[in-house]
Amino acid sequence: MAGLWLHGGGLYQGGTRDERYNLSFIVENSVAIGKPIIGVSVAYRLNAWGFLNSLEVSGSGQTNLGLRDQRLALHWIQENIAAFGGDPRKVTIWGESAGAGSVGWHLTAYNGRDDGLFRAGIMESGNPVPYQSYRDGAFYQPLYDGLVANASCQNATDTLDCLRHVPFQTLNNLLNTTLSSRWQPIVDGDFIQRFGSIQLAEGAFVKVPIIDGANTDEGTAFGPKGINTTQDLINDATSNQTGAYLGVQYAPELLAAYPDVCSDLIPPPEEVPCNVTWPAGYGAEYRRSAAYFGDVVMIANRRGACQTWAANGVDAYCYRFNTIPNGVPWTTGVTHFQEVAFVFDNVNGLGYNAAHGTMNPFGGKPDSYIQLAKLMSSSWASFVHDLNPNNFTGRHAGTQDWPVYSVNEPQNIVWDANATALAYPEADTWRQSGIQFILDHALDYHR
Repeated sequence: MAGLWLHGGGLYQGGTRDERYNLSFIVENSVAIGKPIIGVSVAYRLNAWGFLNSLEVSGSGQTNLGLRDQRLALHWIQENIAAFGGDPRKVTIWGESAGAGSVGWHLTAYNGRDDGLFRAGIMESGNPVPYQSYRDGAFYQPLYDGLVANASCQNATDTLDCLRHVPFQTLNNLLNTTLSSRWQPIVDGDFIQRFGSIQLAEGAFVKVPIIDGANTDEGTAFGPKGINTTQDLINDATSNQTGAYLGVQYAPELLAAYPDVCSDLIPPPEEVPCNVTWPAGYGAEYRRSAAYFGDVVMIANRRGACQTWAANGVDAYCYRFNTIPNGVPWTTGVTHFQEVAFVFDNVNGLGYNAAHGTMNPFGGKPDSYIQLAKLMSSSWASFVHDLNPNNFTGRHAGTQDWPVYSVNEPQNIVWDANATALAYPEADTWRQSGIQFILDHALDYHR
């Protein structure tokens, strides 16, 4: 039983050397609960090295190389994991953020072709329908042409081949510009054959069990600040400079789907009172905007994936992480990435330091935080081991079983260190109108 970890970082940063992704703790815990697993992590090409796009790149068939790197790693595991005591038939692909999005791309790769490379997937804040709108060649060609010109390759007959012969350091310096994070996967008709929303609607995905979840306050990571008016919200939601953009003609529907109602705001009133005074620069409509952007980037497509799996009769274990770690301010709340330390059972905060602008997530917190980490890590390991996150030795007393998502009774498990049971089911129906608006407009979001 092996879990292949795909790190996040927007497909332009991050790496396997990051100590926050040390797999030894979850592996050690898997042995302790009687569900031993093998932890595997893989590096893959990022930024333009992995996702360079242009007419020339598409014509050469060299698209989405970062995802193809991951795919080759899956083939390598099939060929070699037995030598490490693993079973090639029992591989789970697992990631967070862009790593979770990568899991989603493998679930839909080659129009959902099942190559027998994995038997399950885990997605933490990322989904088979991507978090960004797909760009086309008209967007990427100027970026490619600018790179070619700066590399003095503009007069070459084969500009792509010319770039290949530019010294690494020279080319890397050119790539490390303000445009570096704008290289993303494209629909190439090969690895990514169609919009993910179309494939899920048609059942064109690998039908294996999944864990799929997101954090309560994802929008504080993805929503812009300075949102003072509804027009500010519309401007950002319809700008093609944002990751997921919508046509301005849908603005009235969007505003109706996301009313300025306190119960729907992010952070929610359970965390931050409705009448709280926010620091300067956030804006009067910030929390409304954060609710929308958290949903459009991460949460809506999580719900859509869980619904799709349930409708196809495939097990999906869905969750909402709802615990604010040490050092995270109230204005940020339970934002993106915060569940990682808990899933990895990294209770000593390895890698959380000034270099990352963070501190030990468990520092100064009650024992329930460490207990929650043990529970989540065990649930993940148990799922990797035998596709059941509930049946392991040493479960926290009083914790209810993690329900399989159902069409008739859609439920998440909520991970909350401040709850007596640490985890409890909830109906997955909150912000119903807003999330349904996003799901219904998937094609308008170009994904």
